[in-house]
Amino acid sequence: MEASYEEINELNSWVRSHTIESRYATRAKIILKSLEGMSLEDISKSLNVTKATVNKWRNRFRKSGLSALDDLPRAGKPPVITAETKAAVMELACSKAKDGYTNWTQKRIGEHFGISQSKVGTILAEAELKPHKTDYWCGKSTDPEFTKKMTSIVGLYMEPPDNALVICVDEKTQIQALDRTQPLLPLKPGKPKRLTSTYKRNGTVSLFAALSVHTGKIIGKTEERANGESFLKFLKGIAKEYKNKKLHIILDNHSIHKKSDVIEWLESKKNISFHYTPTYSSWLNQIEIWFGIMTKDVLKGGVWKSKQELIDQIILYIDTYNKTRAKPFSWNYDGKPLSK
Repeated sequence: MEASYEEINELNSWVRSHTIESRYATRAKIILKSLEGMSLEDISKSLNVTKATVNKWRNRFRKSGLSALDDLPRAGKPPVITAETKAAVMELACSKAKDGYTNWTQKRIGEHFGISQSKVGTILAEAELKPHKTDYWCGKSTDPEFTKKMTSIVGLYMEPPDNALVICVDEKTQIQALDRTQPLLPLKPGKPKRLTSTYKRNGTVSLFAALSVHTGKIIGKTEERANGESFLKFLKGIAKEYKNKKLHIILDNHSIHKKSDVIEWLESKKNISFHYTPTYSSWLNQIEIWFGIMTKDVLKGGVWKSKQELIDQIILYIDTYNKTRAKPFSWNYDGKPLSK
């Protein structure tokens, strides 16, 4: 049995709901337990239902997905949800919420039409509408030189000059060294790792990082704060590391990247060129990809007794990453969408 990510989320919402009819929650549990690999007999015992019931809902879900978990219309009885009601549900879900709410929920849509939350979920799933979910996209840059800057940076990624390195640079500021007020409860069968919601702050640290685009190697340095002075210090370290190479450095438009002492130092280095990303386009800087990886691997759920402990872990992670995982990111941009 297989189910999509959206279907599994919807089934879990049925199980967690305090207002959904119990028979729908039971059907959702049957499917979720089946997806986990439980046997028919085990599911029957754990939910106190017959094997025939388990088989019925498993077979219906295999055939038609979520919509099959609803009750079939009984002979002689008109459909509870008319086509007009379904259309109205979809229209409301796509409209702006009222009365101070930002988003619609399936529960409030159901209350509006006098139908169950599960029926609303089925209608929206059939129409592939997800009012609970928000995706984000990169807005259009207002930079009048967007195309020129973008083409230059992508060109460096795709075809770097001979005897030159392309280095993506940025900083991650205000990384908090958080300790929890009570010990971490470790992962156990049936229970995730657990942390207290209350914490103690042990200070913050800023991380400057540079990605060598065509090798994947990371250079990182922590500082008390991110300012022009610490940024220039980091740049000098990069220049020393790659002293015999022509360097093309990709960076965004943060004010510390354009401080007078930074520009003065740059003008004295004939082998180093800066390439600023267009405004609102820091996504063009590949170091942002690595920051996302590092955040997931190191910062998410981390516990540190001191700021130094956090610093030590970051530096150890960078060393491990360079030894075991460093490689160029796959860049498959073909130049067509952004050149218009």
